[in-house]
Amino acid sequence: MLDTNVKTQLAAYLEKLQQPIELVASLDDSDAALQMRELLADIAALSHLVSVREDGKDARKPSFTVGRAGETARIRFAGIPMGHEFTSLVLALLQSGGHPPKVDPALIDQIKAIPGKFHFETFISLSCHNCPDVVQALNLMAVLNPEIESVMIDGALFQNEVSTRQIMAVPSVFLNGEPFGQGRMTIEEVVAKLDSGAATRDAEKLGAKEAFDVLVIGGGPAGAAAAIYAARKGIRTGVVAERFGGQVLDTLAIENFISVQHTEGPKLAVALEQHVKEYEVDIMNLQRAEALIPGEGMHQVRLASGATLKAKAVVLATGARWREMNVPGEQAYRGKGVAYCPHCDGPLFKGKRVAVVGGGNSGVEAAIDLAGIVAHVTVLEFNDKLRADAVLQKKLNSLPNVSVIKNAMTTEVTGDGNKLGGLVYTDRVSKESHRIELEGVFVQIGLLPNTDWLKGTLDLSKYGEIEIDARCQTSLPGVFAAGDATTVPYKQIVIAMGEGAKASLSAFDHLIRA
Repeated sequence: MLDTNVKTQLAAYLEKLQQPIELVASLDDSDAALQMRELLADIAALSHLVSVREDGKDARKPSFTVGRAGETARIRFAGIPMGHEFTSLVLALLQSGGHPPKVDPALIDQIKAIPGKFHFETFISLSCHNCPDVVQALNLMAVLNPEIESVMIDGALFQNEVSTRQIMAVPSVFLNGEPFGQGRMTIEEVVAKLDSGAATRDAEKLGAKEAFDVLVIGGGPAGAAAAIYAARKGIRTGVVAERFGGQVLDTLAIENFISVQHTEGPKLAVALEQHVKEYEVDIMNLQRAEALIPGEGMHQVRLASGATLKAKAVVLATGARWREMNVPGEQAYRGKGVAYCPHCDGPLFKGKRVAVVGGGNSGVEAAIDLAGIVAHVTVLEFNDKLRADAVLQKKLNSLPNVSVIKNAMTTEVTGDGNKLGGLVYTDRVSKESHRIELEGVFVQIGLLPNTDWLKGTLDLSKYGEIEIDARCQTSLPGVFAAGDATTVPYKQIVIAMGEGAKASLSAFDHLIRA
């Protein structure tokens, strides 16, 4: 099951085990069960502290638990955790075996103190790059708190359950049988949802902070670069981020980040945060900025939690989000057939008919990826020709289960109230309305800057981007901006980083001249 290189690496990790752990399998006669048996045997052969039993009684087969020997296991994998989930398995082994997690001690204490009994079920796909963050967070919580259980369920392997629960997006998390959350969640976010008093306590702590010299709003590539450049000047620096990593967390393959031939968004996001933490930067994660209040020599930023932060200079690096179609039915069927990440959610639509809205590079790439999974892909492009690169269009045209409709304006997403059933579009030439029967719609029509909260405060372009000059200065003295939220052309990671550095240097220059 595991090749020689992986076995060597895993054996090195398992040397960190501090106490015996036991893997208990619930198997059937399927091919997946045979693979699971082989995987567990490979793991047990690498450490004398790992044992395997095959007398599990779980109704989901194949599955297996990971737990300390002699204790009731609280972590279960329903499916074979390979691909992106292999790291989740490794961490479950290590943490169950007593290896300390790299988590803030205060957060560990908070998890241990959460009252109540919690049974989490997380539906994933092995190609989803956001799913492991959720699985690993819940598994760690199960290790730390004996009243918490965590089950990872491979949606591709348990299709009947996916259909019954009408799951059309991953990760989808259920708590005690009821929907809890969908999409990427950090362990801090999960804990905050369970600990109702945490938000109030955090707001009080934030409001008591001293004024910053430079306060960066946003934790993506631009924000991280701005924070590092400011901190290196020896000035008091803070970062407010709704989720550290920003849009990078939703990016799969990155092959144009100069000097790094290939990486993945979540890996880059971790590297960004680790780099920022090398400096004395006050990182305030899971905090959403709600208002910018300009002042003479001192600006204020009000957060959604109610706290207000003060800073002599502000760098706005709030990035962008997926552009929505803004048509009837889109929000109603979001997560019930309407999706924005083909890599994450594509496997849930195996053998089904789907549409991709958008004929640019991202749309055509999505259609190509989906064509290998689904029964048929319909690409709808608003203009009279596709905008994707020629090489992508050539590949798209070679696929037998893809059709392209041009001059198509999507007007509605339809369904039965529980799940999506089709899409309505208008032919922009004939003005005729058409309906396509579908089970999934993937929206790939670009990005929108996260600047709604700044309207009326500083100058924005007609597209909602923050207007900046060559020094990243906005229309407000002492307020600078960088990255995808600004008017700078070409929304690229490497450009955002450069702009973040430039904005921070400009902010420092402003401070020394004030």
